[in-house]
Amino acid sequence: MRLSWRRTRLRLRAPFATAFATLSERELLEVELHADDGTTARGEAAPLEPYDGVSLDAAEEGLAMLAALVAGVDDADRKSLLDAAWASGAPACAVAALDLALWDLAGQQAGRSVAELLGAPSAARIAVNATIAAADRAGAAAAGATAVAAGFGCLKLKVGIGDDAGRVAAVRAAAGPTTSLRVDANGAWVNEPEALGALEALAPAGIELAEEPMHGVEALRSLRASAPIPIAMDETACDASAWGSGATDLVCLKLSRCGGISALLSAARAARAAGSEVYLASNLDGPAGIAGALHAAAAIAPIPACGLATLGLFADQGDPFAPVAGEIAVPRGPGLGLG
Repeated sequence: MRLSWRRTRLRLRAPFATAFATLSERELLEVELHADDGTTARGEAAPLEPYDGVSLDAAEEGLAMLAALVAGVDDADRKSLLDAAWASGAPACAVAALDLALWDLAGQQAGRSVAELLGAPSAARIAVNATIAAADRAGAAAAGATAVAAGFGCLKLKVGIGDDAGRVAAVRAAAGPTTSLRVDANGAWVNEPEALGALEALAPAGIELAEEPMHGVEALRSLRASAPIPIAMDETACDASAWGSGATDLVCLKLSRCGGISALLSAARAARAAGSEVYLASNLDGPAGIAGALHAAAAIAPIPACGLATLGLFADQGDPFAPVAGEIAVPRGPGLGLG
């Protein structure tokens, strides 16, 4: 087999403000795995250095290690290859790219979707949240109203970026009382009193969950004990000691962060065994990453609304998995279903 990749840059329709950075574009690594039978499978490495500390250069170095690993291999033994990939020291996002490609290859060769290979229903649909990117009250409220009109039952807003309570209240007023609202702080609050004060200010709007209000397993565990809102971990969920800690009510898992579908499913089992609910989200992934996460979500279901409706945030990228009435159909074609 042979592994190849190329960089791609996707422009966002509008600046995307988070507590760690304001993004105007996204760079990804599109990966292809060329099998000896002529099949070409696809994957994706999606590092985001301000979020996960992994640069695009480091991801490429990892892919180069994995390319050497698969060179000349003519039998796609997924487990053995992935064990070797982890042992190589390549970053999780690079391992995720190989994992996705191996699943895509297996599905194409079997003529079945990845979801079917994982034992999930072929017609599965995944409930998703709408991401409200606007950083001002009026823009956020308008986006929330538009999302509800389109059938979304769950909206997610970034907080820790200024005027949080005002924007959340504006979206609540626009979205109505029955729409679920989530907030994501990306670890914006540095200590428990600050985080608790911020959550108490947001709680009157009726918040389903607060994602990563602080960083760190023990910090989140302590905050959860007194927080007025259910707590989810995101950035903190970087290894088994975190996602299997039971420190938070929910664990948000991301394909690139976990290291692909195989590792994500293991993480979900560990989180649930520890008493945490699980949902999936995009790291502003491209189509291959979103497809992989949809197949994984189908295997994990039932699952709360997932943050996978993000391809529409890009100006240059069509959305092959556009949500309808707040749900995305799991791809039904062979492999990842990318066509």
